[in-house]
Amino acid sequence: MSNTFYNDFDIEELEPRQPDYRSVFQRGHDRLIHNAAFRRLQAKTQVFLSGEYDFYRTRLTHSIEVAQIAGSITRRLNATSPQLGPDFHLDTALVESVALAHDIGHPPFGHAGEATLHRLMKPWGGFEGNAQTLRLITEIIFTSGRSRRGLNPSRAFMDGVLKYKTLFRELDDPSRHFLYDEQERYLTFVFDGRPFPADLTPGRERNALRSIECQVMDWADDTAYSLNDLVDSVNAGFITEARVRRWAAEQSLDAEESALLEALLAAINAGDLERVMNRRIGNFVEACTLVERTNFMSDRTNRYRFGLEIDPVVVREQKLYARLARQLVFRSPQVCQLEHKGGFMLERVFNALSENYLSDGAPAHGLLSRDFEAEIARADGDHRAGARVICDYLAGMTDGFASRIYKRLFDPDFGSIIDLV
Repeated sequence: MSNTFYNDFDIEELEPRQPDYRSVFQRGHDRLIHNAAFRRLQAKTQVFLSGEYDFYRTRLTHSIEVAQIAGSITRRLNATSPQLGPDFHLDTALVESVALAHDIGHPPFGHAGEATLHRLMKPWGGFEGNAQTLRLITEIIFTSGRSRRGLNPSRAFMDGVLKYKTLFRELDDPSRHFLYDEQERYLTFVFDGRPFPADLTPGRERNALRSIECQVMDWADDTAYSLNDLVDSVNAGFITEARVRRWAAEQSLDAEESALLEALLAAINAGDLERVMNRRIGNFVEACTLVERTNFMSDRTNRYRFGLEIDPVVVREQKLYARLARQLVFRSPQVCQLEHKGGFMLERVFNALSENYLSDGAPAHGLLSRDFEAEIARADGDHRAGARVICDYLAGMTDGFASRIYKRLFDPDFGSIIDLV
């Protein structure tokens, strides 16, 4: 049965390809699963450094959970929304692909890694995890042999991961949430050349305009990290009753928030937190409603004609959990010290590679593989393009690989000429 929710505009790919037995959205899903960039998420930090314990979430398990939640939201909307039906519905393969892809652009060492790469790349257009995700699916991921052509995404898939729609050069202070200037052509493709209305100014207003699939992914991401990451934080000992009560005493909490914290503490003391949080996921899914909206793209595609509305009570609950985790876990000395170390290692490696490849004349040492050296050579002295290739190399590293490269470059007692990785 055909699905008329999507039209030819939505399914158009960057490069026309021969159709096969799969839908365009199923092909995008399959291409994403079967590539190294997705597999590397298993060894990238979510909250705690990967590899410390085998039950903590990594970027990969987090992405799988986000995809499951996004799929559940999609199936519920399809089953309960009066606007939808058997031949007019959200595509689950598309939504789950967007969710699985949402973090593949993030570098090693969590948010500290992203902040470090952005600071180092500011002279050459900055670094942003969402922009790097777009770069991966459109340009970097190997699709045939050693050809870096990306996943050839459909317009709907590309737009689904496109949380931010402001270019680096359009911001007075590009501290975060932007696309690389070189990605303007993909922004043009997504909106088919339509200019943004004057009221969608660069920054917050423009970035808030998102397709329905992007909205579902974003709420699924918020759900996963505010509930599941909270479970990891309790299991790791960062969140205890004493710490929560001390934190609560310093906040201006209303009665509803205080009740939520008491229920959280009761679950922790009963050793029942994971089951309780899993049930809350269901509540977060059921908080979603499909609504019609009007914007400058709603006449062109149902992806903008329809939007996601979330129960404000549940949104406040999610924000409370996120604030609790941010202040008790992400800002804890233990996590900050490890993140500082990760950022320090990335900076030293970046500087070493920049000195070797971005100086005038031939590189003094062959520090990168032939593939990456060929990419830099094609930049032909354009330091901005060369720096972006070095940034690609660092952003694609897992935590462990980044540590090994750092040691190989700077630790005299580490490494051997027979090392393969």
